[in-house]
Amino acid sequence: MRTSIATVSLSGSLTEKLTAASLAGFDGVEIFENDLLASPLTPEEVRAHCADLGLTVDLYQPMRDMEALPEEEFARALRRARHKFELMRRLGADTVLVCSSVSPHAVDDDALAAEQLNRLAGLAQDHGVRVAYEALAWGRHISTYDHAWRVVKSAGHPALGTCLDSFHILSRGSDPQGIEDIPGEKIFFLQLADAPLLAMDVLQWSRHYRCFPGQGGFDVAGLLRHVLRAGYDGPLSLEVFNDVFRQSEAGPTAVDAQRSLLLLQETVGLAAPPAPAAPTGVAFAELVTPDAAPVSAVLGALGFARTARHRGKPVDLWQRGDARVLVNTGPAERRDGTRLAAVGLESPDPAGAARRAEALLAPVLPRRRAPGDAPLEAVAAPDGTELFLCATARPGLPDWRADFEDTGAPADAEPGWRVDHLSLTQPWHQFDEAALFHRSVLGLRPQESVDVADPYGLLRSRAVTTEDGGVRIVLTVGAAPTDDTAHAQHIALATDDVVAAARRFRAAGGAPLPIPANYYDDLAARFEFADGELETYRELGILYDRDAHGTFRHCYTHTVGRVFFELVQRDGGYRGYGAANAPVRLAAQHAVRGFTGG
Repeated sequence: MRTSIATVSLSGSLTEKLTAASLAGFDGVEIFENDLLASPLTPEEVRAHCADLGLTVDLYQPMRDMEALPEEEFARALRRARHKFELMRRLGADTVLVCSSVSPHAVDDDALAAEQLNRLAGLAQDHGVRVAYEALAWGRHISTYDHAWRVVKSAGHPALGTCLDSFHILSRGSDPQGIEDIPGEKIFFLQLADAPLLAMDVLQWSRHYRCFPGQGGFDVAGLLRHVLRAGYDGPLSLEVFNDVFRQSEAGPTAVDAQRSLLLLQETVGLAAPPAPAAPTGVAFAELVTPDAAPVSAVLGALGFARTARHRGKPVDLWQRGDARVLVNTGPAERRDGTRLAAVGLESPDPAGAARRAEALLAPVLPRRRAPGDAPLEAVAAPDGTELFLCATARPGLPDWRADFEDTGAPADAEPGWRVDHLSLTQPWHQFDEAALFHRSVLGLRPQESVDVADPYGLLRSRAVTTEDGGVRIVLTVGAAPTDDTAHAQHIALATDDVVAAARRFRAAGGAPLPIPANYYDDLAARFEFADGELETYRELGILYDRDAHGTFRHCYTHTVGRVFFELVQRDGGYRGYGAANAPVRLAAQHAVRGFTGG
């Protein structure tokens, strides 16, 4: 289906918004009145610019407080409408959005509302315009889609139909099943938006917290199915009011918006991009650093061995069990200190996964390969992390390790060692985009967002995982653009015996993150432990958590550059990440050295 986006969903000037929408592949736009009023372009110039960009003007919006008014007020409304209809002719728009009235002059009289909407539609028809009437969730007398439809049906004018908005419908808890009772030809327009599930005033919720489909908690796909069964064949249009989007670059936001519609169309069966080839595990995590010595010291203390070196690049492979870390000291990587720059994801079909990524507008990264290098596919995540789609010892597929020469140092083959999860910090304005990217492009499942208390603010985190937990990525962001508390990344390493791993780390000269004694006093009050167990945790800096499925023991190294390591032991099917312990860990990291995040 055709796709459209309201200019209010993007930041910048009207020209910048139109350009971003076009480059992201949208077919049309809704022109928000304030964007036109603030533009130096005439309506004719906007129309021509849209045509040059391959965009249609699908809707002009909004027209407010037009129905159920005293006659004197309605006469003024008609005068205003006549002016707007003439403007729309110049703009090349043939449909106008009319929102249900919030005017204190409006009366609770459906018959009067229908009669005045009929007169408005007659005037619109004279100008070649259709009126799409929408129920605002906070409308004074009409606030539900079914009520709005009853008024439209009663008005009985061919130039009057309804506009359905997923936010206004789902935020009120209305049953969208009734949409199927509306004739498709009377659904003049469809606006789509998602939102997190919040308990707050619906007007503030709408104006500040909407997001693109797939980023919130609404069943937008379910609503769309009802709209399609009703026979709607117009564009799928996004109308999103969001404080973060208003402060972000229009280009990436438009791409994120288009990606959300591609995923939505796939979900309801309207489109079929290449099927997701969900990753099955983490092949490696790649650190880039100006100085390999500190990272090598930590890895050595953790029991990793430097088992191989890349044939043509200054990249070393460190391994313990199935956990692998690449350490890259290339000259181009020396600017930002030690950081997690790339992740290798085990894929059953790397080429197919790359095709899906490209179809869903993920930037596929060009690879500069020397003769004989393994052909690796790679895409860029929104935060710039390179995601390599690769295979390790998979029959019929090139093995990425073929690019490395053995050093002769054997890797510790102790079972149970692998990458349990990775924590990637996100730019403050890309948190929701990152969750949608990993869901749509990689086929990972977003978990609920969690707020974590840091001594200097709040952090938000959200895990995206495969169904079996083979891949777990925790996306973290500070609560505001100026919040620097989320700037560290970490690699969590799974082991079957975290106590033994922590003892070995200390014995090898490693420095575990010290945990305050008060934490263990609280643990003693919350849980019962075997004799000596709590004392062991206190000695080794091990933290403890429990959920309905099992237990979680974990501890941390000090930070090197922007990266630290975590040792974790999951028992009995524990599904979380020790979020209850995160404030203690963050405070301990701050205390160790003017720490700026994690």
